[in-house]
Amino acid sequence: MGEGMEMVKASETGKEAETGMRAKTEKSELVCIRCPIGCMITVENNPDGTLHITGNTCNRGAEYAEKELTNPTRIVTSTVRIRNGKQSVVSVKTKEDIPKGKIMECMEAIKSVELEAPVHIGDVALADVAGTGVDMVVTKDVEMATA
Repeated sequence: MGEGMEMVKASETGKEAETGMRAKTEKSELVCIRCPIGCMITVENNPDGTLHITGNTCNRGAEYAEKELTNPTRIVTSTVRIRNGKQSVVSVKTKEDIPKGKIMECMEAIKSVELEAPVHIGDVALADVAGTGVDMVVTKDVEMATA
């Protein structure tokens, strides 16, 4: 699924609601990617909207699981073309996380970008990528090619 994460979803029958109807508790399992331990985390999304998180060995795992299930985001990395540079491409990344659902739109937008050498770390390659409010920035210096 990307970034070393595995997610499996299954529905289970939860406690009976006060109305006498059976409520559903959605259960998700994922591997935490916040550190090298890779804890197997189980999250139960209760009918009342609360989350019950188990399996994490630290608070970062609980934070990761909650964010992954409620608002998943990613840093996107790629390359763009360089004109008149010592290299023909330069690495770029989003300055911050963007919504996971915007990744393909971000990659589509970055395809058409071509920068003029020289470029420097932190230069904006594409502002407000995919309407996220996040800039795509250069991660390496590339000097002009000498004639």
